[in-house]
Amino acid sequence: QVQLVESGGGLVQPGGSLRLSCVASISTFSTYNMAWYRQAPGKQRQLVAGISKIGTTTYADSVKGRFTISRDSAKNTVYLQMNSLKPEDTAVYYCNAKKVSVGVYDYWGQGTQVTVSS
Repeated sequence: QVQLVESGGGLVQPGGSLRLSCVASISTFSTYNMAWYRQAPGKQRQLVAGISKIGTTTYADSVKGRFTISRDSAKNTVYLQMNSLKPEDTAVYYCNAKKVSVGVYDYWGQGTQVTVSS
């Protein structure tokens, strides 16, 4: 059974930083593209950042220059370093693992709350 477990969320003041972690119980972690999504109340889930199995990264325009996604295949973990946080970054952040092989493999974590407020 594949599990993605996020951690690192919390309450932070505007301008502060947080680092989210997602540990994946996937034996073939290095073959998956990983991503972070977020969903604010009343809004659709949106892609925040993604990192391919070969390390190519992509970011939403709203977080470019502030957030950094990385992965450590030895630890089956993907990270999201979030700096210069803004109130509009407040959301539940979800980890996603996906690959297309013989079939589509698409897994989600349970989410971690990030609240940016003074």
